This record gives sequence, structure tokens and C-alpha cells, in this order.
Amino acid sequence: MAASELYTKYARVWIPDPEEVWKSAELLKDYKAADSVLHLQLEDGKDLEYKLDPKTKNLPHLRNPDILVGENDLTALSYLHEPAVLHNLKVRFIDSKLIYTYCGIVLVAINPYETLPIYGADIINAYSGQNMGDMDPHIFAVAEEAYKQMARDERNQSIIVSGESGAGKTVSAKYAMRYFATVSGSASEANVEEKVLASNPIMEAIGNAKTTRNDNSSRFGKYIEIGFDKRYHIIGANMRTYLLEKSRVVFQADDERNYHIFYQLCAASRFPELKALKLGSANDFHYTKQGRNPAIDGVDDAKEMSTTRQAFTLLGINESYQMGLFQVLAAILHLGNVEVKDRDADSSIIPPNNGHLLTFCELMGVTYQDMSHWLCHKKLKTTSETYIKPVPKLQAINARDALAKHIYAKLFNWIVDHVNKALHTTVKQHSFIGVLDIYGFETFEINSFEQFCINYANEKLQQQFNMHVFKLEQEEYMKEQIPWTLIDFYDNQPCINLIEAKMGVLDLLDEECKMPKGSDDSWAQKLYNTHLKTCALFEKPRMSNKAFIIQHFADKVEYQCEGFLEKNKDTVNEEQIRVLKASKFDLLVELFQDEEKATSPTGAPTGKRTVLSVKPDKSRQGQASKEHKKTVGLQFRNSLQLLMETLNATTPHYVRCIKPNDYKHAFTFDPKRAVQQLRACGVLETIRISAAGFPSRWTYQEFFSRYRVLMKQKDVLPDKKLTCKNVLEKLVQDPDKYQFGKTKIFFRAGQVAYLEKLRADKLRAACIRIQKTIRCWLARKKYLRMKGAAVTVQRYVRGHQARCLAKFLRRTRAAVVVQKFQRMHVQRSRYRRMQAAALAVQCILRAYMARQRYKALVREHRAVIIQKTVRGWLARQWYKRTLAAVVRLQCCVRRMRARRELKKLKIEARSVEHFKKLNIGMENKIMQLQRRVDEQNKENRLISERLMGLESSHAAEGERLRAELSRLRSAEDDAKSNANRVTTLLEELARLRKELETTRSEKKVIEDWAETYRDEMEQMVAELKEQNGLLKSEKDDLNRLIQEQNLQMTEKMCKAIQEETQQLETDLNEERSRYQNLLTEHLRLEERYDDLKEEITLSMAVPKPGHRRTDSTHSSNESEYTYNSELAESEEGSRGGEDVTRGNLDMSLFLKLQKRVTELEQEKQSLQNELDRREEQFQRARARDDEQHKKARSAELEYESLKRQELESENKKLKHDLGEMRQSLSGSAGATSAAPGSPAYKVLLDQLNASCEELEVRKEEVLILRSQLVSQKEAMQHKDEKQTMTEPVLYVEDVQKMRDAGEITQAYISLKDTNRSPNPDYHRLNEDGELWLVYEGLKETNRLLETQLQAQRRSHENEVEVLRGELQSIKEENNRQQQLLAQNLQLPPEARIEASLQHEITRLTNENLDLMEQLEKQDRTVRKLKKQLKVFAKKIGELEGGQVENVSPGQTVDEPIRPVNIPRREKDFQGMLEYKKEDELKLVKNLILELKPRGVAVNLIPGLPAYILFMCLRHADYVNDDQKVRTLLTSTINSIKKVLKKRGDDFETVSFWLSNTCRFLHCLKQYSGDEQFMKFNTTKQNDHCLSNFDLAEYRQVLSDLAIQIYQQLIKCMENILQPMIVSGMLEHETIQGVSGVKPTGLRKRTSSIADEGTYTLDSILRQLNSFHSIMCQHGTDPELIKQVVKQQFYIIGAVTLNNLLLRKDMCSWSKGMQIRYNVSQLEEWLRDKNLMNCGAKETLEPLIQAAQLLQVKKKTDEDAEAICSMCNALSTAQIVKVLNLYTPVNEFEERVAVTFIRTIQSRLRDRMESPQLLMDTKMIYPVTFPFNPSSLALETIQIPGSLNLTFLTRV
Repeated sequence: MAASELYTKYARVWIPDPEEVWKSAELLKDYKAADSVLHLQLEDGKDLEYKLDPKTKNLPHLRNPDILVGENDLTALSYLHEPAVLHNLKVRFIDSKLIYTYCGIVLVAINPYETLPIYGADIINAYSGQNMGDMDPHIFAVAEEAYKQMARDERNQSIIVSGESGAGKTVSAKYAMRYFATVSGSASEANVEEKVLASNPIMEAIGNAKTTRNDNSSRFGKYIEIGFDKRYHIIGANMRTYLLEKSRVVFQADDERNYHIFYQLCAASRFPELKALKLGSANDFHYTKQGRNPAIDGVDDAKEMSTTRQAFTLLGINESYQMGLFQVLAAILHLGNVEVKDRDADSSIIPPNNGHLLTFCELMGVTYQDMSHWLCHKKLKTTSETYIKPVPKLQAINARDALAKHIYAKLFNWIVDHVNKALHTTVKQHSFIGVLDIYGFETFEINSFEQFCINYANEKLQQQFNMHVFKLEQEEYMKEQIPWTLIDFYDNQPCINLIEAKMGVLDLLDEECKMPKGSDDSWAQKLYNTHLKTCALFEKPRMSNKAFIIQHFADKVEYQCEGFLEKNKDTVNEEQIRVLKASKFDLLVELFQDEEKATSPTGAPTGKRTVLSVKPDKSRQGQASKEHKKTVGLQFRNSLQLLMETLNATTPHYVRCIKPNDYKHAFTFDPKRAVQQLRACGVLETIRISAAGFPSRWTYQEFFSRYRVLMKQKDVLPDKKLTCKNVLEKLVQDPDKYQFGKTKIFFRAGQVAYLEKLRADKLRAACIRIQKTIRCWLARKKYLRMKGAAVTVQRYVRGHQARCLAKFLRRTRAAVVVQKFQRMHVQRSRYRRMQAAALAVQCILRAYMARQRYKALVREHRAVIIQKTVRGWLARQWYKRTLAAVVRLQCCVRRMRARRELKKLKIEARSVEHFKKLNIGMENKIMQLQRRVDEQNKENRLISERLMGLESSHAAEGERLRAELSRLRSAEDDAKSNANRVTTLLEELARLRKELETTRSEKKVIEDWAETYRDEMEQMVAELKEQNGLLKSEKDDLNRLIQEQNLQMTEKMCKAIQEETQQLETDLNEERSRYQNLLTEHLRLEERYDDLKEEITLSMAVPKPGHRRTDSTHSSNESEYTYNSELAESEEGSRGGEDVTRGNLDMSLFLKLQKRVTELEQEKQSLQNELDRREEQFQRARARDDEQHKKARSAELEYESLKRQELESENKKLKHDLGEMRQSLSGSAGATSAAPGSPAYKVLLDQLNASCEELEVRKEEVLILRSQLVSQKEAMQHKDEKQTMTEPVLYVEDVQKMRDAGEITQAYISLKDTNRSPNPDYHRLNEDGELWLVYEGLKETNRLLETQLQAQRRSHENEVEVLRGELQSIKEENNRQQQLLAQNLQLPPEARIEASLQHEITRLTNENLDLMEQLEKQDRTVRKLKKQLKVFAKKIGELEGGQVENVSPGQTVDEPIRPVNIPRREKDFQGMLEYKKEDELKLVKNLILELKPRGVAVNLIPGLPAYILFMCLRHADYVNDDQKVRTLLTSTINSIKKVLKKRGDDFETVSFWLSNTCRFLHCLKQYSGDEQFMKFNTTKQNDHCLSNFDLAEYRQVLSDLAIQIYQQLIKCMENILQPMIVSGMLEHETIQGVSGVKPTGLRKRTSSIADEGTYTLDSILRQLNSFHSIMCQHGTDPELIKQVVKQQFYIIGAVTLNNLLLRKDMCSWSKGMQIRYNVSQLEEWLRDKNLMNCGAKETLEPLIQAAQLLQVKKKTDEDAEAICSMCNALSTAQIVKVLNLYTPVNEFEERVAVTFIRTIQSRLRDRMESPQLLMDTKMIYPVTFPFNPSSLALETIQIPGSLNLTFLTRV
């Protein structure tokens, strides 16, 4: 396909622009061959007609598709040209903040002028071991490639860093050296890598300065060779320097500075040790103030001075040498201030006693007279005589400056020499990597000798670069068997010949320097005459005769001839040098010694640079004495030639540093400056060379995967290579546009873009078809929905109409019915009104007639009454008159008869018989009277009883009793006097009437008072009810407030305790992590110490029969952890030789290791103390919170008590008032006999009784409330006591609280009283000492009681846990009781009692049910345990019976039968193994050293070696042999360490011994006798506890050993998983066809297609299954397995995420889908293994969120908010990095806008998080070993014969 066919409508092109260099435009119509103008539209919308060159018809450059913009490698672009390169770099630098980009073999680094977090140790670890094309471009990737090629090809490497001043060369070289120092490490403890890095601040101080372009510009070139040994560890380094800019010492331009060291000295002049230098501010010295800006923003010169001095010290330059260096530097500053004055026109003079010259001479140790003389004079030598000639002022000043430059150059060379000595090593160097930090191509307004040398060096480097690129291209074509055609590339050999060939520029310059009267002008004329007409690269400026122009590879440069000769000669007054050589200052004399002694070991010093040859030339040593006569140009040419020889002998790696702008603005890109540097550094030349051939290269598999969419099904063949050939022949007609290699397809420039266009068109057509189908489907669905909606609407409309009709009909019918009922109602209402009116009239009329009739009846009745009264009065009056007459008549008659009878009686009384008769009559009469009196008394008693009853019944009964009383009194009066009867009755009647009136009036008064009192009582009762309601509401409020405060306090305390617990857990994990890291460091130092011992032993060739292992623990009991006593005995013969070896050890190293171990132990102790202190603080804080809670509760209870007292006082007052009222009523009732019987009195008493009952009810409520509050207070006190009862502080109080411990309480109290008593001398209490014996007996009793008390205390501590569990249930029960009580208070008394009984019955029923459930559960547990016991007994029997069957036939024949091998049931076996002391070595050897996890160990009981060792230990404890215990434990620990050191990279071995070490540790705990461990044991296991030794310290040692094994297991697992993770999780396409393959450049990334040997996700899962099965097979604790799995998943997630953050090609939507699928597979694996709760899934959360971030929308503010809330496990730097790296795989995806990324940054600005970008893959979670007791009985363990432990005897 022709290139012109790509210029179609909407194609985008680049056109030149004077401001932006290149500008993008879009074609408005297709281009045709005859067109002379292109119609374009710029990005700002303007139309433009671009005219083509009529001669060349060159079309503008095509623009790459957006999908390729921002590629890591510029050679991956479809169109390789300058605008594409510039645009790609700009997009990466400005939009993505990426400063590194590949351009083939070149790394382009753009200076960001900002500190970026991409150079930390985590980034170094991420790039270590990775392929260069797999990661994003970085200086670390180049360094890793060089390091890897050095190790793989065994060829020396070079990293060439070049660029303009301020482009970042020095920083790039520094980071490369830091990478080598980090990943390789040193082979010794001499810290060579630190020394290599420490040389940087020294060289920057003496060789860097501030310029207008760079604040830290290197003013010299350097080449550092970093040496490596055979294991590729750093062993040393060597430095070469080139072309030091000496002129800067004496002159600086505006806004520039001298070398940093001068300003550092001036800033540190106030230090006491520098007072003697007599320095001051930098503005006080001529050599430091010329730039008029002595300070650099953000740089503290005093602090930098400290850094420089520390670097000097690290490199072995002691304080005396440092002070000497500072003394020389200070002398240079003082020399610059020496003032020279004119004596006359041809001579000059220095004023006498010049202070600065005096200081200079004093510091340099020379005489003032000599120095002042030779500064103003010079010596001229002829063949016969010598003349001393004065010099004018200008020459004197130049001589002074030349001396200063010469001294500084000597000092610079001396420092470089000593730095090289410090970095030198005696170990043979196997290979090296060189880092060349050299100046780039320079062109200024005035270019002099320095720029000429710099550009000359760059010409040589560019030639080497071009040849290397050309060579690589040729090798690639030959490797792929592509026909090689010569590529025309720029060859700058003519320019180099112009400079260095015979009669070249340098040759003519040296010749002119030899001429006596040579000058710059004459040299210029010679140049014009020689090269102006013969060389096209040499030109003469039009307006100058003192300049020349050379056409360099980068640009034309005009050089000014002035100063060339002087700088080339580099002359200095020899007499001044002679004066300095005569100095008393030793360092100064050393600086000016002979050249072979003063400079580097290879000689060849100059004032400009120091040369260190790679291959020493012996012929040059003889010429060392004449080296100073060579010109600077000749010396520089020779050193440059050596450098090129070195580079040609190595594999070069290129780093081109670009300066984006001249203003040092962060992330600001100036296209003009960038293009200028790209042209100068050779990047575009690389592009041109690549574009001239076949720049685009695809593997067949990648081409097939990418362009499978362009193939038909019939085109796909089994052979991918043949398929690609057939397809390409159809797609691309011109066979010259591509070539088929062995493994790759090569395309010409633009062909990949054409294929991408075809692919995009095909995908676009497919998308259109898909869209058409989808839109059709959507339209049909829409139509169907509309149709359904229309039918539905019609249905609802018709239904609505039908409902409306039915509604109308119903309304019509309803209206008729309403009318009917309305009319009926009107008529009925009318009728009712008429009826009511008639009835009213009738009623009124009838009432009137009735009232008239009533009035008549009343009048008649009243008339009758009047008549009756009158007639009665008249009759009474007649009766009274008649009665009086009759009575008078009767009285007269009776008086007459009485007189007659008196006479008769007088006569009879005188006779005896009469008296007898009379007595008889009197006796009868007396008896009658007596009987009558008895009857009357009886009647009186009855009447009295009836009167008492009547008085209490009612008023009518009282009236009757009073009438009866009056009748009785009248009868008595009749008996006394019948005459006064009527009168008495009348008086009594009158008195009773009077009393009746009085009673009625009092009754009325009492009724009025009762009515008033009743109203008052009702009001008072209402007020009491209101107050009672208020009290109830207050009580409810108080109860609610109490509950809320209780809940708040509980929540607050729980929250505080939870936060404190979390903080303590975090601190504990940190402390545990630090402690485990210290253990790791200790182990590393110990291994290093052992390695050093072995190396020294081998070097001394002293035979050593045994290996003596050093201390490997942190225990203070060193004698117990040294080494095996048996091994010590066997090594007695070799101790002499070992002492000799130790004597030759590096004592400083030994002391350093010993000091490090001591520091680690101290740090461990300090961490433990810190942990204890934090726990104490937590306890104090908790106690303080409890006190505050108690105070708050007491205040609440006091308030409740006050309220309760007020309520009681009110009730008492009310009760008192009611009692007084009752008494008053009773008194008034007693005063009047008629009042108690009145109805009003009865009603009043009923009301009073009801009020009294109400008060009693209120009293009961108050009492209940009081009891409730008291119970709550007691419950809270009990709760507080339970919460604070973490430790039994005062045990007496705890014992007293126990109901079943009364006797112990009494005994303990008496014991305490006894202990409190003074201690008198009991021997002197009596003579025979009986009291003393009694005292001793009491002491024994007290001890016994204390023992019992301790036992009771332990049981109490166990019960405390149970009580704490019951506390919660009590709280719930209390809350429920309170609720029931509040409900009961609202019920009447009878219902309250019934509810209480019902509640109690319910409670007892629930308790009975709970007890029954517990009983059933215990029964089930007993049955289950019985079944298990039967099963275990059966298994034990089978095991014991099967031991004989397991013996092989060969063994029975070959080996003698030993009785110990015959298994038998030993009933008294105690679970111990006995061995002899001399068999200990055999035990350790067979059980640990020679035991293989694979094979015999696989068939063992899990943890069998641990059980056997513990059983041997039990026997040693049983026989109380401390030496045997110590040696066995020490031998076991050391042997395990030896096995792990020997086979530490075998996961199975490490897992096996981790499991056994943990089991051994658990056995030591389980059988230690500690109650916290014994509670898990059976009775038999408790009988097997250790009895004589406390092995707590050894448990700590074993725990440390287990930690070390665990960390070794993690490292071993990490080494196995590391190569699989990136390939399996990121690169492999688990879901085939989702990810697209983009075009790649020269740095080929790893293919995502699964080839043979490529790791996949299934590989990771298989490896995880292998790890899990091995650990389960070895019997590893489940909790420990969970921790290992969590660490595994953390490593997988961290490595995957780190690689994702460093790989732009992996940040796409499809890759996010792949990652999420892979994570789901890992989660499924966790579910299958029942490990979802181990915390492993949480470690993958950052990776999951990163995958989600790749897939979510990234456009609007809502998307930004969703991302911020979703990605809480990712840091801001990680989120922004992913968004910056997001790369569309297809054209249909969009990039993330810069504004969106800034929105994310602004939203996440307030996050408090670490700025670290990558996750720490080396982080290991702190491990814990939870106690896991074994249910296996020791007496049941059988020892297999395969272990060869027949010497063990079961006890």
C-alpha cells in the first residue's frame, strides 16, 4: 500500500509551527496525487491550506492513533518521526507525570524539577529481577538490565549518562549507583556500597557548583567503575575524572557560584574547630562573591558541610586530613583577597603586612616574603643566564589566580585519589559496571576551550552510540535471517578527524602553544588557511577573524579563539610552586610531590582531570615525570581515547537526560528546548536508523492474537506462522513492506498503522452491525412496549368509561332513593312538629288544670287542718275542765276512804296475828321486789347493750333508745311518786324538744362544714393525684435517665475499652513485629559471623574436626545456650587451632557484632518494658473510668434519695392531717349523741376511709420504689466490683464475699491480725518456752492456712470468669425485673399480687427448663465421650497389636531379634524415654540431622520427633539431671538450626521442623505444671507434668526459634511464588480473547499468551495446594496455617499491585476484568480450604479496588466521589498513579482526563496516609503461636524401627 493512500479525510497530520515546533491538524478531504495544497483544520477550529513543496511533494508527517500515544517505547509508534516523538514525550511528561521513556536502547529522562516518590527501596525491590520491557521505563530498569547482563553474559557493562547542564545527569548516575548498592550488597562487612554512595556528597562538594541552568551542576566529567566479585557482590569502586572547570575557582558569572565546598566552609566558620581558618561570610571573599548570589534556595550549606565531613570520615579520611583540606581551601579564599597594586607601568607590588596574604602564608606554612615576592615577579631562563623580572598588575593578578586554580586542581586530584584508595579492595575483581556522568553537547553565545573539549567528547560518544545502534540492528536482522540492506546513517568521523587528526584543530593548537610568540590570532589564521577550503565542516564567521565554526552532529557551534592557547598551556609560575613545596605543611607538600606519587596509582595526573587506566600501560610509567609538559588538549585526547577503549570493551546502556525548560519550573515542557536536545543527544538519530529499516516487529503469536479479527475462519490454520503469511499477502500487496523472520514479522514504517486502520475499520463495521442489530432489537422492544402500553391504556380507558357509566347509574338510583327519603323526612318532620305542638298545648293545659285542682285541694286541706286544730283545742279545753273536776271529786272520795282505812289498820296493828300476817305478806313482797329488781337489772343490761349497738348504728336507733330510757325513768318515778309523773314527763318532753332544735342547728352547721371540707378534700386529693402523677413521671424520667446514662456509660466504657484494646493490639503487633525483625537481624548477624569464621578458617588452612556453634538466643543464661557438651569434648583437640584463628579475626568486626547483639537485647528489653508500661497505663485509665462512673452513679442515687424523702414527707403530712380530721369528727360525734347517726356523717367517714386507703397505696408505692432504687444501687456496686476485679488485689475482701468460704475467711483474717501484731521476743515470755512453741505451732498453722488460701484463691479466680459470664444474665434479668415492677406499680394491689405470683411461677418454670436442658446436654456429652473413649481404646489396641505385623521378612532374617522391639502392653508405662548420655549425639543425628521429611518422615505421626524429644526430656527431669536437660535442649536447638541452614531453601524441610518445633513448644507448656495449661489436660496427662525444672526460659528460646523458622518458611515460600505471581496474575489471559495485544517496541514485554513454561493462575493454585497439603501433612497448627496463608495472599496481592502500578500496559479495562477473575479464583480456593476467616481475603482488598478502579467510569464528579469512597484501601498516590497509567487497548476506550485526576487529588487531599507508592513486599506479619494442647497420650506413642532409635528405653 502506498503511503499517500493514508492521507484520507479525517486523517491527522503534523505541520511545522514556529512556536510549538509541530502542530496537529486534520484533513478536510482526501488527498490526490495531483493536489498541491492540503485542506486542513487545526485543533482550535481554524481552517488552513497547507502548500506542498512543488519539487519534493513531501507530505506532512502522519499522526499516530490515540491508542499509541503515551507508549513506553517510542519505537512502538506506527509512525517514527520527530513530531511523534516530541508529542509522545510531552503527553507522558505533562499528562501522566512520567519522566522516563524508552527510545529503543536509550532511556530518555526528563528532569521534572520536583522530588518524586519513585526512588525508594520499594521501587528498587520491584524492579529487581524483572525484565527491562516488562516494567515501565525507569533508571532502575536500565541498571537492572546492566546488572543482569553482567551476570548472564559475564561481560562488563557501562551506563552512559549524558545531557545538558541541569538535565539531571548527576542525579540519574547517583540513582543507578544506589540501585547497584542495594540489590547486590557487599561481600564483606566493610560496607563498600555505603562508601560508594558516600563518594557522591564529596565529589558534589568539590566538583559541583550553581550555574544559571542548574543549582547543582557537575563541572567535571566522571566515570565510576563499580567492581563485583564472582557472586556479583560489590567489592569496590574506582573513579576517573575529566576536564575539571578550574576557571570557576577564580571567576563566576552573574547568578552563579563557586564550588559548593567554599560556601560550606564559610557557613561552618563559626564552628570551634574552624576558628583558626579565619573565615567569615561568603560575601567577604572575592572568589565567592562575584556571582552576587551566594545562597541557593532550600539548601543549608552548614548542614551540607556536616554531610561532607561524615562522608570523609566514612571513606577513611580522618579529622587531621580533613582539617588540612579545609586549611588549603581557606588559604585559596584568602589568596583571592590579596590586593595587588601598581608600582609603575611594568611592575606591581603587594602592600606590606597584607592581612589576607599573612593568613594565606600562615595556613600554607610558607614565608610571607617569598610568596609576596614571586606573586609580583617571574623568572626568565636563557641558555646562560637567569633573569628575575617584575610583572605588571594584570599579569600579577593572573598569576595569583593561576596559582589558586593550580592548588585547587591538585587538591581535587588528591581527594579523588584518596576516594579511590578508600574504595579499593584486595579481592580480585571479576567484573564491573561503569557509570559515565559526562557533560552533554553545549552551545552558548560565547563558546571557548571548555565547550570545544566537551563537544569533542560528545562527538566521540555519538560515534560510539551510532555504531552500537547500527550493530544491534544488524544483529537483530541476522538473528531473524532477514536480508540485510545497508542503512545510511550519519557518520561523524569527518568531524572527529577535523578535531583530532594530523593538522587538525588540536594539533595546530599544540603547535601554536610551542611557538615562542604564539597567539590566538595566529592560531586562528592557521585554522583558516588549513581547513577553510578543504573541509566542509569548518567555516569562518563573516564578521570575525578571531572565531571559527564547526558543524557538529547536533548543530553548528561558533568558538571564540581568545583564551584557547592560555587554557591549553595551563601554565603556572614554577617559583611559586617551589615556594609551596618548601612548606612546613605536610599535606601541601604531599599535594606537590612527584606525579607518580601524588596522583592515582597509574599516574597521568593533570590539572584538569585524573586518569585511571583500565589496563595499566607500563610504557607510560616511564613518562610520568614529563606528563606535566603535555598540553591540556593532548591530555584530554589521550584520556578520552582510554575512555572510548573502555566503553568499546563493555556493553553500553544509554541514558539521555532532557531539560524541559530553562526556568526550572516543575512539569513545564518547552518544545523548542526539548527538540534541540533530542537532536543533540542522538535520540532522533536512533529513531531515524530504526525507521530506515523495519521498525515494527511482531511475534507470530502476537500478530495472530492482534489481527485475528481480519482473518476468516477458513484462513486459520494449525500453523500460526503459515496463517500469518497468508493473511499478510492478502492484506499488504507490496512484499517490500514486510519481512518474515524466524520468530518475528518485520514491518516498514507505517504498515502497522495501516493494519491498525484495517483492524479498526473491521471492528467499526462489526460495531455498526452490532449496533444495527441492537438498535433493531431495542426498537422492536420499544415498539412492543408501546403496543402493550397502548393496549393497556385502551383497556384502562374503556374500563374507566364503563366505571363512569356504572357510577352514573348508581348516582341516578341513589338520587331517587335520596329524594324518596328526603321527602319522607320532610313530611315526617312536619308531622313530628305538629304532634309536638299539640302535645305541648295539651301538656300546658293539663298542667294548668292540675295546678288549679291542686290549689283547691290545698285550700280545702288547710281549712280542714284549721278546723281540726280548733275543734281539738276546744275538746281539750273541755276535757281539761272535766278532768280537773273528776280528779277533785276522786280525791275527795279517796281521802274519805283512806281515813276510814287508816282507822281500821290502826286497830289491826295492835293484834299479834296481824303482825304475823303482815310479815308473811312482807316476805312475799320482798321476794317479788327482789325478782323485780333482778328483772330490771337484766333489762338494764339488755338496754345498755342495745344502746351501745344503737349508738353505733344510726340516728333512729338512738331516738328509740332515748325514748326507752325516758320510759324506764318515768316507771321508776312512778314507783317513787305517782304524783309527779306527768310533770316530769312534760319537763322531759320540753327538754328533748330543745335538744332536738339544738341538734338540728348543729347538724346544719356540721353539714355546711362537711360540704366545705369535702370540697377541700376533693381539691387536696386532686392535688395529691396530680403530685403523684408528677412523681410518677419524675420517677419514670429518672428511671429512663438512669437507664440511658447506664447505657451511655456502658457504651462509652465498651467503646473506650475497645479502642484501647485495638490500640494495644496494634502496639503489641508493632512491638512483636519489631521483636521478630530483631530476631531476624540477630540470626543474619549470627550466620554472617559463622560464615566469616569458616572463611577465615579456610584461608588459614587450619583443620577443624568439628563445628562449634555460637549462641543463637537472646536468653541471659548464656551457659545454657552455648553448645553441646559432647561436641565440646570432641573439640578439645582443635581448640588450639581455633584460638589461633580467633586471634587473627578482625577484632573491630567481632566487637561490632557483639555490640549489635547487645543493642538488640537492650532494644528487646526496652520494648518489653514499653509493653508493660502501656498495660499499666491501660489499667490506670480503666480504674479512673470506673471511679468516674461510680461518682456519677452515686450522684444519681443521692438525687433519687432526695426525691424519695420529699415524697415521704408529703405523705406523712397528708396522713397527719387526715388523722386530725378524723379525731375532730370523732370528738364532735361524741359530744352530740344524735350526730353519728346522720347520713352526712356516714358519707364523710366513707370518704375519709377511701382517702386513707389511697394514702396507704401511695405509701406502698413509695416503699417499693425505695426497695427498687436500693437494689439498683447494690447491683451497680456489684457490677463495678466485678468489672474492676481483673486481679485479686485485696484477697481478704474477695474471700469474705464468698458464701462457701467462711472458715477460710476467718482463718485468713486471724492470720492477718497475727501478722499485724508486733514481733516480741517470745523466748523471754516464760522460762520453759511454751509460748514460743505455741507460736511456732501457730506459724505452721498459718502456713497451712496460707496454702489452703492459695488453693482457694485459684479456685476463686476460676469462679470469677464464671461470675463474669453470669453478670450479663443478671443485668438482663434486672432490666426485665425493672420493667415488670414498673408495670406492676400501675396495677391495683390485688392484681399486683397476682402478677407477682404469675411472674415468680414463670421464672421458676424457665429455670427448671434451663436446668433440664443442661442436664440433657451433659448426658449427650457423657455419651459422646464414652463413644470416643471406646473408639480410642480400639485404635490403641489395633496399633499395639499391629506393630509385630509391620516388621518386614527381610528384617526378621537379617537382624537379630531384640526384646525391646517386641511391642507389649505396659500398664505402668509413664510416657518417658531413657537414653544414655553418650547416646545423645546419636539421638540428635538420627532424629534431626538425618531425618528426611520425604520418605520415612511422611508416614510418621505428626510431630513424632517432638514427642520423642519431649519424652527423653521428661526422663531427664524425672531423674533430676539438670546437665542432661541442658545439653539435650541445646543440642536440639542447634541441630534444628544446622538442618535449616543446610536445607533452608526446601519448603518441605522448613515446614516439617516448624511443625515439630511448635509441637515441642506446646508440649513444654502442656506439661509445665502451670495451671493455665493444665486445665486442658486429662488426669493422666497432668500426672506426666515436669516436676523438677522450670523450663520457661527455654520456652522463650524455642519461641524465638519458631519465629525464625516461620520467617525462613515465608522467605522460602516467597522465593517459590515470586516468579509465578506476575505471570499468573497479570500477564496470562485467564479469560482468553478479552485483552488485546498492542504494538510493542524494541523493549518487548512478556507475552500474555501461555507458552510452554509460562506460569498461569493454575500454577499458583497448584503451588498453594502443595503448600497447604504439606503443612497439613506435617501436622502444622491450624492457626499457624491461617497465618501462613494470610502471608501468602499478602505477597500475591502486594507483588501484583506493585507491578500493576509500574506497568502502563497492564492498566486497562480488560486487565481489570482479568484481575478480578483471578482474585475470585483465589477466594474460591480459600472457601474450598475453609480459610475465609483467616484474614487472607482482606490482604487482597487493595488489588481488588485497583481492578475495580480500572473498570469504573472516570468522567463526572459523581464518578470521582464513587472512586473516593470505593478505594479506601488504596493511597492517594496509588489511585492517581493508576489513573495516570490507564491506557485504552482499543480505540473505543477513552483516556482519563487530567481534570478528572485533579478532581480526585483535591477530594483525597485530607487523607492522612503514607506517601509510599508501592506496598512493602518484604513485610511479614508478626506471627503468634496459640497454645494447642495435644490429646495424644504419651504412653501410647510407639517408636518406628525406621528411625534407628533402638537405644531408647521406654520407662
